[in-house]
Amino acid sequence: MADGGSPDCVTEHERILQEIESTDTACVGPTLRSIYDDQSNAHKRFMEKLDVRIKNHDREIEKMCNFHHQGFVDAITELLKVRADAEKLMGQVTDTNYRLQEAGREVTAQTEEVIRCRVQQRNMAVTVEKLQLCIPVLEMYSKLKEQLVCRSDRQALGPGTRVEHVWNTCGRRVEHFWTEGLSQVLLSCRHYAALKTMEQLEKVYIPRVGQYRFCQIMAENLPRLRGEVKEISMSDLKDFLESIRKHSDKIGETAMRQQHRTFSGAITKQASGGRHPLNTHTHNDVTMEDDTGEEEEADEILTAQDLVDFSPVYRCLHIYTVLGDRETFESYYRKQRKKQARLVLQPQANMYETVEGYRRYFNQIVGFFVVEDHVLHATRGLVTRAFTDELWNMALSKIIAVLRTHSSYCDDPDLVLELKNLIVIFADTLQAYGFPVTRLFELLFEVRDQYNETLLKKWALVFRDIFELDNYSPIPVDTEEEYRLVVSRFPFHDVEIDQDFPKKLPMSQSVPQIYTQVKEFIYASLKFSESLHRSSTEIDDMLRKSTNLLLTRTLSCCLQNLIKKPHIGLTELVQIIINTTHLEQGCRYLEEFITNITVISPETVHTTRLYGLSTFKDARHAAEGEIYTKLNQKIDEFVQLADYEWSMAESDGRASGYLMDLINFLRSTFQVFTHLPNNNNDHASMSGKVAQTACMSACKHLSTSLMQMLLDTELKQISMGAIQQFNLDVIQCELFASSEPVPGFQGDTLQLAFIDLRQLLDLFMVWDWSTYLADYGQPTSKYLRVNPVIALALLEKMKDSNKKNNIFSQFRKNDRDKQKLIETVVKQLRSLVNGMSS
Repeated sequence: MADGGSPDCVTEHERILQEIESTDTACVGPTLRSIYDDQSNAHKRFMEKLDVRIKNHDREIEKMCNFHHQGFVDAITELLKVRADAEKLMGQVTDTNYRLQEAGREVTAQTEEVIRCRVQQRNMAVTVEKLQLCIPVLEMYSKLKEQLVCRSDRQALGPGTRVEHVWNTCGRRVEHFWTEGLSQVLLSCRHYAALKTMEQLEKVYIPRVGQYRFCQIMAENLPRLRGEVKEISMSDLKDFLESIRKHSDKIGETAMRQQHRTFSGAITKQASGGRHPLNTHTHNDVTMEDDTGEEEEADEILTAQDLVDFSPVYRCLHIYTVLGDRETFESYYRKQRKKQARLVLQPQANMYETVEGYRRYFNQIVGFFVVEDHVLHATRGLVTRAFTDELWNMALSKIIAVLRTHSSYCDDPDLVLELKNLIVIFADTLQAYGFPVTRLFELLFEVRDQYNETLLKKWALVFRDIFELDNYSPIPVDTEEEYRLVVSRFPFHDVEIDQDFPKKLPMSQSVPQIYTQVKEFIYASLKFSESLHRSSTEIDDMLRKSTNLLLTRTLSCCLQNLIKKPHIGLTELVQIIINTTHLEQGCRYLEEFITNITVISPETVHTTRLYGLSTFKDARHAAEGEIYTKLNQKIDEFVQLADYEWSMAESDGRASGYLMDLINFLRSTFQVFTHLPNNNNDHASMSGKVAQTACMSACKHLSTSLMQMLLDTELKQISMGAIQQFNLDVIQCELFASSEPVPGFQGDTLQLAFIDLRQLLDLFMVWDWSTYLADYGQPTSKYLRVNPVIALALLEKMKDSNKKNNIFSQFRKNDRDKQKLIETVVKQLRSLVNGMSS
């Protein structure tokens, strides 16, 4: 092929040239790149083609220029002709303008003056219009000033202070008056209307002219002034809270004094109605500390509002309400009152020592809740019933805990009774203000138990003194008047009243004293039941239960301790049995006494019975047991005086001295039992039983002691002479038993106490071992009560004695036979003992 390239290549070059001519210069790059990406030497051919195209365009441009050259020359010639006319016209226009400027200079000056006057007129109109908008603001401020400024405040602000000053300056002087003068006004007057006026200024008037500086100053200071109003009112509230904290004692004292009058009136009415046969002066044990003259000088009832100025609370509440911050005020007030409540509920450390401590404690609490009750009813929502109930429930739990703790330290029944009366007045006072006090009256049951405990302790000392001062001898009465005096103190009925005086009553002086003190205890217990809003049945039940405690616990314990005292002898124990018998008889009169007080029939289904019968029976049984014990102890003392010569060859022929003294003592002692009450069959059987039991116990104990003396392990040898002497002593015991020292024994019942000794001694005295061994174990045995163990022990002691005392017995046939017999019997007895053990 030729260097000109193929037809396809030529066509491609034409297309590229057309594209370069028709497209933007910025897009030529890709087109040119396609030339270099094509066949080798393609760009050379393209350059040749491009040169050809350029030459063609140059020829066309040259043709076009040649065609338009003459027209261009003609246009230049015409412009040269017009230039001279234009210069001439310019000169004419400049001359004309100069003449016009000279001619209109005066008119221009007058026109500018007119424009300036028009602007001034417009500014004056706008100023008048704006000032007319400011006048209501200033008038409202003047109104605010009149509302707040008192006469003294006007003097404080100065006579030259006028509203015109604000009008004329509208600057620094206005700011000074508003920030300082108005603050002084608020500090002194604090009128509610000022807040409303400030609200109108802020919401209505100031926004109309808010673009002015004095209004902006006012608007900026209004929140601060409201804050000052709030602070001032809050300060007044704090002063009020501190004041009622200090005066709550007086408020509560007044409220409780009024309730005390009602309480005293109810007691007086109850006493005058004859319901309780008590001395009326014993009822009113609580004295409220007030002057009699003050009680008589005014009949009107003072309220919390009469004693306390609540205006700071009302003002502060209203101010915070107006300022839209009522919730903050309510929250602060309630929080502070809760703190004060906790302070009021804190008792003094030694409050339990005197009633004055309890009174001050109750006065403060009553004063606190009286104030809260007034605030609840005098304000709308400052405190709610739920809030006061919450406070009261918290206080009630604390009060109950405090009273439980402090009353437990009190051991004076009079103080506990005064505390009870204070609690009743305290509860009734708060109940009158609508606070629930059921738990306080329930607490009084616990206080009643504490009161009963203190009474029981007090009466325990009274009983103890009575027992210590008693001589335990029958009461001598020389005249009928003396007899009547004793009967007036104790319901004693003597069937031999017509007997000539002087005479002796069976009980000792402690019986009427104990009976009188039990009645005094009932009186004292009854005092606690007054004004508790309890029915007669409940009061009757309280009295009976407390009396039962006195009888079954206090008096019973005193009797038991009395009986156990070492210095109380048999005579005193016998008198104690007599006394308890008469006190037991007096229990039914105590029940009648309680019935007369409460007017509750003892036949009522749920009426509690007095347990005095069992109390005095137990005491009597204890005294009887102590008689037996002391009698046995006395027998032991006599037995310890025994001084047997266990190696004697023959007896003295008479009983031992210690034993005769013992028998004489027993005879004289059993004669004392003839003084036991026997005025009826029951008492006769009782006295006979005590005497018989004591006598039988003494004989058995004596028999046991004598038997133990023979079997004493320290006693190694016993001679037959000692056995004979011992037999003489036992014979005296049997003679004493057969002499019927106490009537009522059937046959030889009392002698059976010595049957073991008798059969044992007979066995050794008769030396009837063949019969004993032959009949052992038979019901008809002559020596049925002789134990082989005892017989063996005694026989061995005799065997050893024979060996020691009869050195030459082995040379005598009789002695040798007896020794062998003893050894034989010993072997047989050991066989019996071994048979028993196996």
